[in-house]
Amino acid sequence: MKAFWAAICLLAMPAWADGIESLSGWAVYPSDKGFENLVDDTKAAVKENGLIVVTQAGPTKAAAARGITIPGNRVIGVFNNDYAVRVLETSTNAMIEAPIRFYVTEDADGSATLSYKTPSFVFAPYADEGGEPLREIAAELDATFEIIAENAVK
Repeated sequence: MKAFWAAICLLAMPAWADGIESLSGWAVYPSDKGFENLVDDTKAAVKENGLIVVTQAGPTKAAAARGITIPGNRVIGVFNNDYAVRVLETSTNAMIEAPIRFYVTEDADGSATLSYKTPSFVFAPYADEGGEPLREIAAELDATFEIIAENAVK
């Protein structure tokens, strides 16, 4: 009977998705760092490169408070006022995408991965409205996000 209930409990446990896949428009940076370390290093790299952490959210701590253990998971929204003003000069609609987000996920082996949708991908739906100035902003942000990611995973 104990084996029966053990099997039922195992079936009731949530199945976790595999790690981040490299989807179209995404940049994915695996690292050897632990989750909290990569979160801290990402925030430091954001600051070092002239952007500001505007938002942070993740279900890990809230799930733990409910007695549920899930891998580390944090979304870090970044931007700055200079970019906000420049984007608004090109497209009011595009501003809905700010802040642009980094995503830190804990992997099964205890390491963590940093990923994000590239700013040019995020702003692509607004390219007709924002024109070349918006594409230039997106390209600048692409370069900055790449530097942030490379520095964070070092």
